[in-house]
Amino acid sequence: MNAPRLTGIFALPGETPQASRRSFLKIAGGAGAGLVLGMAIPLRGVSTGAIAAASETLQPNPFLQVAPDNTVTVIIKHLDKGQGAATGLATLVAEELDADWSQIKTEFAPADPVKYKNFAFGVQGVGGSTGLSNSYEQYRLAGATAKAMIVAAAAKDWGVPANEITVKAGVVSHGDKRATFGDLASKAAAENVPEKPALKDSKDFVYIGKSFPRVDGKAKTTGAAKFTIDHQFDGMLIATIARPPMFGATVKSFDANEAEKIKGIVKVLQVPQGIAVLATSTWAALQAQRAIKVTWDDSKAEKRSTSDIVAAYKAKLDTPGISARKDGDVEAGFKSAAKVVEVDFEFPYLAHAPMETMDCVIKYDGKSAEIWTGSQLQTVDHGTACAVLGLKPEAVQIHTVWAGGSFGRRAIADSHYVREACEIAKSYGKPVPIKVIWTREDDIKGGYYRPIYVHRIKAGLDKDGNIVSWLHRIVGQSIIAGTPFESGMVKDGIDATSVEGASTLPYAIPNLQVELHTEKTGVPVLWWRSVGATHTAHATEHMIDILAKESGRDPVDFRLAMLAKHPRHAGVLKLAAEKAGWLSGQPPDGKMRGIAVHESFASYVANAAEVSLRDDGSVKVERVVCAIDCGIAVNPDVVIAQVEGGLGYGLGAALKGAITMKGGVVEQSNFDDYDVLRISEMPKVEVYIVPSAQPPTGVGEPGTPVVAPAVANALLAGTNVRTNVLPMNKQKYKGQS
Repeated sequence: MNAPRLTGIFALPGETPQASRRSFLKIAGGAGAGLVLGMAIPLRGVSTGAIAAASETLQPNPFLQVAPDNTVTVIIKHLDKGQGAATGLATLVAEELDADWSQIKTEFAPADPVKYKNFAFGVQGVGGSTGLSNSYEQYRLAGATAKAMIVAAAAKDWGVPANEITVKAGVVSHGDKRATFGDLASKAAAENVPEKPALKDSKDFVYIGKSFPRVDGKAKTTGAAKFTIDHQFDGMLIATIARPPMFGATVKSFDANEAEKIKGIVKVLQVPQGIAVLATSTWAALQAQRAIKVTWDDSKAEKRSTSDIVAAYKAKLDTPGISARKDGDVEAGFKSAAKVVEVDFEFPYLAHAPMETMDCVIKYDGKSAEIWTGSQLQTVDHGTACAVLGLKPEAVQIHTVWAGGSFGRRAIADSHYVREACEIAKSYGKPVPIKVIWTREDDIKGGYYRPIYVHRIKAGLDKDGNIVSWLHRIVGQSIIAGTPFESGMVKDGIDATSVEGASTLPYAIPNLQVELHTEKTGVPVLWWRSVGATHTAHATEHMIDILAKESGRDPVDFRLAMLAKHPRHAGVLKLAAEKAGWLSGQPPDGKMRGIAVHESFASYVANAAEVSLRDDGSVKVERVVCAIDCGIAVNPDVVIAQVEGGLGYGLGAALKGAITMKGGVVEQSNFDDYDVLRISEMPKVEVYIVPSAQPPTGVGEPGTPVVAPAVANALLAGTNVRTNVLPMNKQKYKGQS
């Protein structure tokens, strides 16, 4: 299987996937205490039962177990945070094993970077929409291996040729002989493990490419699924932290007298992150968190307002940056142009705001530790825990559990919320379970935002309206700088996550240059669902429509004329346009229509949006038609759900998402002032998947970046207003007279 190009998290500019993995391994190996690589961690004390297989159980590899009770347990190496990773990986095993779907169970793998590494970046973890794409062949081979051993056992037991045995829906048969997987499990376990069993031809797929219920659907519907917040242990304490109001501030002194009077408070102690409260109940912990009086040392804190940061960034737009791409001669192109158009774009900080905020449960007795959390980067979280607690890898166990969303928030280079749980447990010093929770206010005010970015695109059109020159200048904060990944992922001053989607612009433009200014702030930033494409897709695709309007050309035709060498971009663009009725004339009365196309995480997405205006001039998105080319859709219903969810997530941010600071203090605190898209605001969404036999590519993120420019382009068409400052609710719109 060819691994996809990771444009989101771990690929360097111009690198092949293999080179990207090498870079990550180099930096991970040199990351010190934060990462542990190159060693298998003994599976000490695993309680799941599926990992430590009994002799009568077939477990030919680390990814599945066939038990005598006829269940097939698929070991899921990635966190499932709602994106359907568990269903997808289980599907691959069930397909090649020819199991019945009712037999399938799933359990999360322990932290082990050797057995369960992500091929895309060499450690155990998931990000960059790699959950299924990097495991497609691996999990299919796991299922095929088990099937081959079961068939071999049956052939030996029945005295018949293996190639005459059939397997269907979990039943092994030959003539009038029948057996279940459970019947043959112990005998199959004694068979030799084949090195590389044959995989099915796609025409024979039973599950892959079909829609059917997710493995977690019933458990999540009934409340049986356990998230970190659900874990309870006898004697467990709840911990919260009073955190500084400014990023970079530290504790000067504190007074916990009032907090300690609250019933249920067990201990108040200082940790590097602030003042921690341990209590016997969540309510007591929250009351005490608010009652502590802290004097903060803000001498090294970030004290600027967001307006100050934006102004500083905008000043950089007037000076050349570091070149991220250079084709032809842009200045010569501008000199030859009949018309030059220049537009500045502005994008705010964005919080991730997952429904389940950061949380972590730890049991630590001074000699060993167990941690329960929605771990997205198990290797990093495990290494951090080992470092903070001063324990060897085999003494620390990470239990990955279901997570209530992430959108990038749980894939943290510094593992800060696992770190603080370890700091609290170590400082408290008593062997009791501790659950550390973040409030929604902690979450919204806590940083790790999508960075602020400003862009300037200057484009030249010839007399026929063709783009002859394109200069794209970007200013923003690096996500990678200051992390253990910097040495391997920032190349020649370019953080690929700042320019992806701009430096990879697909349009045939003879003179094209992309430049980057990387600025520093004291605000912690992080990848946010679709990473660089969150801003580059809007800037580039809205600019394309602005230029199409300037040249008097249809936006679809304008794009297609420049996409001859990019058939997959053109394919989704045509499909979205067709399904949206673009070719049949004007949109319905009172509606405006716009379109956009973008590639991210090796998938191609086009959106056509129908938009209307409310009486107050605010935007109402009525309908979005989406076409996606993501290779083979392992489960089309899951793909559609991810595209719908990504689209809604991106739309909410585009319409109203913004984190702002005043004097260094974040002004938002909860969903009343950091508003997200409500169900009543969700447009009608139609998703069309391009048929493909290619290996799957990303779907968790590519649906997010394209909706904003599609809506902006509809507004441009209907109001003649450029939507170059987000969120869109910063301005009101009027229809053209």
